[in-house]
Amino acid sequence: MGIGRRGFIGAGVASLFAGSLSAKSAADEVKFCAFADIHYYPGVFPHDTREWLERVLNRAERSKVDFIIHMGDFTHTPAKCKDYVDFYNDFRIKTYHTVGNHDDDGNSHEETLAAYRLDRGYYHFDRGGFRFIVTDTNNCLMDGKWVHYSSSNYYAVGRKSGSLITRVPPEQLEWLKAAIESSPYPCIVTSHASYEREDGSPDRAAVRKIFDDANAKHPGRVRLVINGHHHCDHVRILENIVYLDLNSASYDWMVKTHTAYPEEDVKRWKHARHVIAWNDPVSAIITINQNGHLKVEGQRSEFYRGVTPVMAGLPATNGRQNRLITPNVQSFEMTMSYSHSI
Repeated sequence: MGIGRRGFIGAGVASLFAGSLSAKSAADEVKFCAFADIHYYPGVFPHDTREWLERVLNRAERSKVDFIIHMGDFTHTPAKCKDYVDFYNDFRIKTYHTVGNHDDDGNSHEETLAAYRLDRGYYHFDRGGFRFIVTDTNNCLMDGKWVHYSSSNYYAVGRKSGSLITRVPPEQLEWLKAAIESSPYPCIVTSHASYEREDGSPDRAAVRKIFDDANAKHPGRVRLVINGHHHCDHVRILENIVYLDLNSASYDWMVKTHTAYPEEDVKRWKHARHVIAWNDPVSAIITINQNGHLKVEGQRSEFYRGVTPVMAGLPATNGRQNRLITPNVQSFEMTMSYSHSI
């Protein structure tokens, strides 16, 4: 099956393969676990136990990954959840954070950074012959000034100004451009809000231009972009870059309430009527090498209590692009060619 310069792989596609995986080398292949939007918030959202996180981390350990990274919305109150956060920080395998907007709900952004042991929300690191660039989409414009989301300030001020919370300020755009240009390796980029979805970051065009300009000069410099935030399972290829819209590890948020869950769930979790949850914490095991081979080992689950969105009287799709709500992360495999200018 061929892929043009612009194409997509929709939810549920099992495999796309065009080539063979080369022998693993420490210098040209990396294997990691990625998960998103686990939303640890005891008494508010389902699956509010450390055991739910342990299942993600144990799967990563069984898969013998090099490291683990999440795509944001790890917990709503990191400064108050030290045991939970430190369990992740100090896990037997190296772990990394991508900051999500809800990570800054219950405390200041500075407290979140301290809990996650970060100097700032955007940074990069090199592993296995790749540069991983972690970006921070949790900004908005308030009265003409760039302000980071912090202690739920957006809901008090930013929303009234008409600014979206998923912005990337000019300073970070310049940093991103430099991080890609200076990289001695192909790049993988993570974010909370999407740079691909129509309802993603308003700065997605500026970010993608940085990616595409870099690839025009250095074919294959940016290869994979992973986001959370949208609680959806989808893969799309734009200009020879794979964009992975990574599903939530826990549930999808529904704007309208439902009454499909029993009263015991409603008493246990404050927002039980606003979510459609999964039975398992889904994640992705991703292997990528410098020869262009990408393998994503997803995970399938089922809807909690068997309640689908349609059964609850809610839409079956998510966002402006109407992507199907599922309790899964799809699996796929492909080889991309970077032997000529795009």
